[in-house]
Amino acid sequence: MTRRVAILGSTGSIGVNTLDVIRAHPDRFNVAALTAGKQIDRLVEQCIEFQPAIAVVSEADDAKRLEALLRQKNIATQVMHGPSSLVAAVTDSDCDTVMAAIVGAAGLVPALAAAKAGKRVLLANKEALVMSGNLFMHAISAGGGELLPIDSEHNAIFQCLPNNFTKESSPQNAYLGVEELWLTASGGPFRNTPLEQLSNITPEQACAHPNWVMGRKISVDSATMMNKGLEVIEAFWLFGLPLEKIKVLIHPQSVVHSMVRYRDGSVLAQMGQPDMRTPIAYGLAWPERIAAGVPSLSLTQLANLSFSEPDLSRFPCLSLAFAAAKTGGTAPTVLNAANEIAVAAFLDEGLPYLQIPVVVEKTLNAIAIEGADSLDTILHVDAQARKVTRELIQAL
Repeated sequence: MTRRVAILGSTGSIGVNTLDVIRAHPDRFNVAALTAGKQIDRLVEQCIEFQPAIAVVSEADDAKRLEALLRQKNIATQVMHGPSSLVAAVTDSDCDTVMAAIVGAAGLVPALAAAKAGKRVLLANKEALVMSGNLFMHAISAGGGELLPIDSEHNAIFQCLPNNFTKESSPQNAYLGVEELWLTASGGPFRNTPLEQLSNITPEQACAHPNWVMGRKISVDSATMMNKGLEVIEAFWLFGLPLEKIKVLIHPQSVVHSMVRYRDGSVLAQMGQPDMRTPIAYGLAWPERIAAGVPSLSLTQLANLSFSEPDLSRFPCLSLAFAAAKTGGTAPTVLNAANEIAVAAFLDEGLPYLQIPVVVEKTLNAIAIEGADSLDTILHVDAQARKVTRELIQAL
């Protein structure tokens, strides 16, 4: 079977790696749709190579430029723009598989459309579950599609769970012997930096991740460990275990991508190089395994593997995420929105690094939490949280 893949966010790190895996297996995958934000030149190159049915960009002027460049190359790709076109890339491109890799809340609506349409959703956008976990999981169930996590940690847990494990596994059977999920985290570039030095951190320093090559926003989230906090919320919705059974461990080598502890004392770990092509290839070809272009892992070359509990005084964003998850409702939506605005301000050098968790916490305290029972409610709270966060930053 040849899978037809739509990639939401094709010019970002996940999108580029997805196309790299697809390029190596032309007999297994075709590209049905590509979407991008601002990187038009890269999108042009991708469209020329893979000739998708649909290409989507954010702005009308970029769409005109993209269309003109593709016509010069006699590429018949239909060019569209705007948020509604992201949904069209899913519903109108004849795809059966959707890589949801748009960073932030912008990826929520098209990912939800993919779930409702019964596609195989390869979820690399954690905000879809952070903001609307209950709605998203119901959409997957109602649409009859498949949800495969692409984040390296969740993909690792997925690989370590029993084949017959589902979120709906009865609590009475103790989740088929599953006792705990252990999400590993590198600790980012500042795991050993003296706390008094964190006040002068620059965007360039925060984006210099020691192990992974990622976009700027997610690199900052890794440095603050907000990324791991969002992954805890994502794991809660994906796998259905209580929050107290989801743990975080600092693992600087990024070789063990996550672990599952079982009732009988067994701990199953998934290991590999810190390369996103491994989970991407697993999601694209599941339940088969295909070559991902990733170098083999040689354990004999590793001096040691170390693990430790995170220092919450160093990583207050992780505490905020656990608190928001415990509160539930729209609290994770507020958390995510406030963090996006705060990180963007930090990257623009308009907010000190140590003020990111301060601003996020103030936003959480300023907005009344309600039930996340509709997409309209979630989007309204998201917009409200962004407005409050911007006002807080301006007041600093």
